[in-house]
Parts: sequence; structure tokens; C-alpha cells
Amino acid sequence: MYTTIATKAKSLFTKPLFRDRRTILWLWLALSVLAALLKYNRTDNNYRIFRGVFWHTVQGTSLYESYPAEYFDVNHYGPFFSLVIAPFALMPIPLGLVFWCIALSLTLYFAVTRSTFSSWQQMFVLWFCSETLLTSLFMQQFNIAIAAIIIASYALIEKERDFWAACLIVLGTFVKLYGIVGLAFFFFSRHKGKFVLSLLFWAVVLFVAPMIISSPAYVVGQYHAWYVCLIEKNGENLASVAQNISALGMIRRMLGNPQYSDLLILAPALVLFALPYLRFKEWRNEGFRMTLLASVLLFTVLFSTGSESSSYIIALSGVCVWYFAAPWQRGKADIWLLVFVFLLSSMGSSDLYPRAIKREYIQAYSLKALPCLIVWLKLCWEMMTKSYLPRPQKLTKGQGE
Repeated sequence: MYTTIATKAKSLFTKPLFRDRRTILWLWLALSVLAALLKYNRTDNNYRIFRGVFWHTVQGTSLYESYPAEYFDVNHYGPFFSLVIAPFALMPIPLGLVFWCIALSLTLYFAVTRSTFSSWQQMFVLWFCSETLLTSLFMQQFNIAIAAIIIASYALIEKERDFWAACLIVLGTFVKLYGIVGLAFFFFSRHKGKFVLSLLFWAVVLFVAPMIISSPAYVVGQYHAWYVCLIEKNGENLASVAQNISALGMIRRMLGNPQYSDLLILAPALVLFALPYLRFKEWRNEGFRMTLLASVLLFTVLFSTGSESSSYIIALSGVCVWYFAAPWQRGKADIWLLVFVFLLSSMGSSDLYPRAIKREYIQAYSLKALPCLIVWLKLCWEMMTKSYLPRPQKLTKGQGE
């Protein structure tokens, strides 16, 4: 039975429709427009917060105060985001919302298709993440761009374009902090001095950039306000049902929300994350470096109190990379684990499950994190115990004679 299912699946995805990039590109564009149209004037609050970052910067008002006449909740993105959202904020809201969703989808599409992944690997990521993409688009979230920034910064370092990799890392950090995880690829850079100088250069440029539409005093003050806002937000996330959908949140909720520091979990996780770096000889193997990329994508979501359903576009990208980066043949257990990820981490917010199950189990216990956590732990074990030497290519008839 297993062999029959696997054979049919392989046969299906070898058809031109599924191998053609244009198919997935048009699908992602359609999902972007659909999400914008369905959410306009209903649950487009995040987009209204985002466009407010630009207008409040221009007006010189606080970026982190509440504006109930404009939207509910408050902004949690950095001052530099005012320039990122500027082209869309200048449009009428319906048009800006549509183009914002399209832009988010295109950032990840081009990050994947311009990466060092092979053609089939690119298509695998794009198809596998399509449902989660729609979830993120419904929330108009920058998490889609964060996934793109992490993948693209890795690819640029692989291609020895450290200057632009540094630009993306700083940009992601100045918008939502998550971008800083791109520094995990520092040790794979062949031009470490240039990389560090590039980071410093872009840090200065992007710090100063919002002053173009405001003033130096305003920008400095807003960066301090952002720091205070993030500290407060972290405390709020611990008790929020819609936030902390992570390994940290899952463990806390399963234990009945006891009063303990997340460092008790985060510290061992950081050790597990760092241990593979000690396998210096494996650094030269592309599969090993790709798997570290997968680890970064998963770690970013699993060990952040700010993780929400829309953040799983980042984690699922990591699951895909984990699956295909290994130079060995994946077995049945890995395939079923991939199915488990899709059914719970991807579809856990969908109508696949009755509302009672979603609210009382999946949401209440942050169960979307469970399959991804299992993948990440398996990934850590593989990176510490397996060889990532590429498999020898099989000789076809007539070769080697």
C-alpha cells in the first residue's frame, strides 16, 4: 500500500502542470488577491497598522501608541518599516492591501527560485507551503518576507555575495528582529571580514534611512520606544492564545502555565542548535549547510514567544529544506513525519478540523508546534551523527568505460 501511494504521488508531481514554475506563480498571485479581497474591511487590521507606521512617522507621532480610530492593537515593527510599507501606504487602502499581499508572496517566491536549491526542491517548497502561505496572507503578515530574507541571506552567502546578504539580515532585524538569525550563516562565509563590515555599513544606513521622512531625534526616540514595546509584548505573549504558538508555548500550556522562566527550555535548545557547528569537516558539504538553514528556519518559530499561526510559513519552509537536504534516501518514517507536519502544523488552523478540536486542543495547547519540534529534534540528531557527504552518482550504461 505504501509503495503504491508513493508511486502515485511521484507520478502526479512529474506532470508538467506541477513542474512548471508559472503554475505555482499564478497560484500564489491568485491566493494573494483572494486573501486581500476576502479580508478587506473585515480582518485587514494588520495592514491598517502597517500603513499607519508610515503615516505616523511622517506626522511625527508615536509608532507604539494605540490609535483606536484607525485600528485596534498596536504596532510592533521597527521604525525602518515605515519605508518598507511606504509605497503601499500611499495607495488607497483596497489597492495597497492587494499589492502588499502580492509583494509578500513574490518575495518568498523569488527567494526560493533564486536560491541554491535544485528545480525540484524549489517546486517542493512552493507547493508544500501554499496552504500556509494563504494563512499568512489572511493576516497580511511580514512573516512571509522573513522566511524569504532567511533563505535569501543563506543563498547569497553561498554565492559569495556577502554585501547583499548583510543588507537582508540587517533589514529583517530592523523590521521584526527575526532577521538577526541570518547571522547563523556567518561561519559559512568565505569573506568574513567583508561580511562584518557590510553588516556595520547597512546597520548605519538603515538606522538613518527613516530620517528622510522624519527627523533624527524622532527616529532615535522611536527605537527606544520599540525596545520598551517589545519587552512588554513578550510578557503579553505568554498568556495569549493567539501568540506563543511555539515549543515554548506548547510546553507551558501542557504544564498548566506554571511560573518558570523560558530560559529553562531556551538554554538547552540553544546548545542543541549550536552543537552541529563543532563538526567542522561537515561544513564543506552543501547538504549539511542546507540542513543548518532548515534548523534556523525552525528554531526561529519554535523558540519565540511571538510565534503565531502566520509564522509557520517560516517553519514549514525549514521542514521542506530538512527533508530534501539529506544526501541519503528518506525512509517511511520521515515521509509520515512530513505528512504529520502538513496535517497539523500547516492545516491546524483550517476547516479540516471541527472548531471544538481547533480551540480546545490545537489552539489551547499550541499543538501546531509539535510536528515541527519533532522534525527539529530529529534534524539536530542527524546533524550530529550522520555524514553529509554527497552520494556517488550512479553510472549510466556507457559511462566509465
